[in-house]
Amino acid sequence: MLKDKLLEDLKNSMKEKNVIRKNVIQMVRAAILQVEKDKKVELSDEDIINIMAKEAKKRKDSLEDYKKSNRQDLIEQIEEEIHIIEEYLPKQLSKEEIAKIVKEVINEVGANSIKDMGKVMKTAKEKIGAASDGKTINEVVKELLV
Repeated sequence: MLKDKLLEDLKNSMKEKNVIRKNVIQMVRAAILQVEKDKKVELSDEDIINIMAKEAKKRKDSLEDYKKSNRQDLIEQIEEEIHIIEEYLPKQLSKEEIAKIVKEVINEVGANSIKDMGKVMKTAKEKIGAASDGKTINEVVKELLV
């Protein structure tokens, strides 16, 4: 189970004195624990992967701000954190792979204009899951519906 792997990796990173890895794993575990306590449920691996994808997205969003501010020290740290989180996520799909899935979804829901974007996005996100971020899916959907 993914939670067990995170705990094991946390222990290893503490032994190896890898501070960034330890901090990232602790943040992810805290986010998982928070959701479990709030919803009073035991999360599945799929739920944990979704939480990790959100954590990666938060960091990618903040990365843009750090680049605008020219904060090289923070840029390197955030990139390292993203890399660590992505080790636990499924392989990210290429734009071509996403386009193939989105084309199937467009045919499936009968979309023919940009007005149908909501239906397409909803179904595409369900099919693709954490294998891509919503921003990339959105870009592909816009390209195909125009």
